[in-house]
Amino acid sequence: MTFPAQIKVPATYIRGGTSKGVFFLLDDLPPDARIPGAARDQLLMRVIGSPDPYGKHTDGMGGATSSTSKTVIISKSSSTDHDVDYLFGQVAIDKAFVDWSGNCGNLSSAVGGFAISNGLIDATRVPQNGHCTVRIWQANIGKTIVAHVRMVNGEVQETGDFELDGVAFAAAEVKLEFMDPADEGEDGGAMFPTGNLVDELDVPGVGKLNATFINAGIPTIFLNASELGYTGAEPQSVINDNSGALAMLETIRSHGAVRMGLINDVSEAVSRQHTPKVAFVAPPIDYVTSSGKTVKATEVDLLVRAMSMGKLHHAMMGTAAVAIGAAAAVPGTLVNLAAGGGKLTEVVFGHPSGTLRVGAEATQVGTEWTVSKAIMSRSARVLMEGWVRVPGA
Repeated sequence: MTFPAQIKVPATYIRGGTSKGVFFLLDDLPPDARIPGAARDQLLMRVIGSPDPYGKHTDGMGGATSSTSKTVIISKSSSTDHDVDYLFGQVAIDKAFVDWSGNCGNLSSAVGGFAISNGLIDATRVPQNGHCTVRIWQANIGKTIVAHVRMVNGEVQETGDFELDGVAFAAAEVKLEFMDPADEGEDGGAMFPTGNLVDELDVPGVGKLNATFINAGIPTIFLNASELGYTGAEPQSVINDNSGALAMLETIRSHGAVRMGLINDVSEAVSRQHTPKVAFVAPPIDYVTSSGKTVKATEVDLLVRAMSMGKLHHAMMGTAAVAIGAAAAVPGTLVNLAAGGGKLTEVVFGHPSGTLRVGAEATQVGTEWTVSKAIMSRSARVLMEGWVRVPGA
């Protein structure tokens, strides 16, 4: 019996923030994968190694976690006020689908350097030394991201002394501005989709919970850790090794998604795993990170733990950090109250791997709140480049 040979697709494997993903230029994809649809999804799933019933991604480039099962497609932007279009695909691990419903804030930090290195930025705008400003159109949610990429001798500078909790080694800092992060593209609506800063969410089998629903960076449901029986300082194992906890948080996510208007029925949540996110917040207490470092309560404004693709994230998703910054900036949200309340333009929050600083400025016009931009720093580094191979079929 004859089987089709493998095909080679140019690709770059990059760490961005606390995530890793396989990056492609749109024009390098096989012709039938250059447009949205089944062929594209099948290609990206096979690249990552999904669906994998063993949950290991042994036969692909994925890392069998939500942070490492990611794909990115970059193209020169057709818009005159942007340099590149950035499309993100979150590949499910044990199921056969790619979720296109949101952005990856961590991998956003790698888009600018990739675009420069691949000649997508006008050479007149790329300095020999200094910083190159890359204007990115985030196609999943229809938003602008501005990346400030360090250049040395005409090359993207990837090494440096910027330390990011959740990443073992220091690298060059990449400053990101998430412009007008509220109102999530296709989902529409205001920054607070219910019109309230805090709602009561009645979840069957769980009970009534206070919740802040926000569309900023990524649709997110914020809860009080104490109402779930948590302190907000939990390590991954407390949640991820507890099937009851995972089921509870997924049930909350499903009902919250309906309340936010993202889906019509809880049964639809299974096909929309990437969004919304669920996070629980708490006032600061001392805790020990996954690397063994002690974070003192005096070092942070609040604690946050967030779920991603059904598991507690090992650090914090970049888009969720934007949501944290935006919610913290609005007096009266659960995030703001956990951080002490009042007018906040910047917070430092504790996550399982350490701490992260994020800034945002909120403005109220009538009854509506808006955020002009959220700012944070990440880092990115190319790990491997060349071709990825997939079976021709």
